[in-house]
Amino acid sequence: MESSIKVLAFAGSLRENSYNKALVRAAIGIKPDNVAIEVFDLEGIPLYNADLENQPTQKVVEFKSKIKAADALLIATPEYNYSIPGILKNAIDWSSRPNVGNPLEGKPVAIMSASIGRFGGARAQYHLRQTFVFLNMHPINQPEVMLSDAPHNIDENGNLTNETTLKLIRQLLETLVIWTKQLKPQT
Repeated sequence: MESSIKVLAFAGSLRENSYNKALVRAAIGIKPDNVAIEVFDLEGIPLYNADLENQPTQKVVEFKSKIKAADALLIATPEYNYSIPGILKNAIDWSSRPNVGNPLEGKPVAIMSASIGRFGGARAQYHLRQTFVFLNMHPINQPEVMLSDAPHNIDENGNLTNETTLKLIRQLLETLVIWTKQLKPQT
């Protein structure tokens, strides 16, 4: 029997009706059978302070622990001012510090984005990828999941209605499984 891949998913948005949280919900609904997705809400992670990195709050400790326990990550990011939102960058900063024991090191990761604009969060994804280079993470390159015009592709109940994007999310998860297995050390 094939073992399950544990994926930790989170959205770089605090908004309750976030389009990117809708992408995460869609991923849960169409995931392959061998994928278990746990969702983490970034709400409550304090602003990063290097003076406190050795005394993190319980929320930060929980986040880092869940990252470490996961086989891979799934991040859905909005695009704010041509880049990633502060809450997402802040969460990454907390989870990567201190350098010793960084749970992001070598972690496979898939990215998705939804935006009200026509580029679907592409610029935010590219900035996020730059951060992954420094953290020695392993992002999936294709397929790219970038949902533009999100208000017309996510209904009033927060359901993704764009069939092409649903197919791409499924392909992204399937690719994440393959990538994770390729990167996983043999035991």
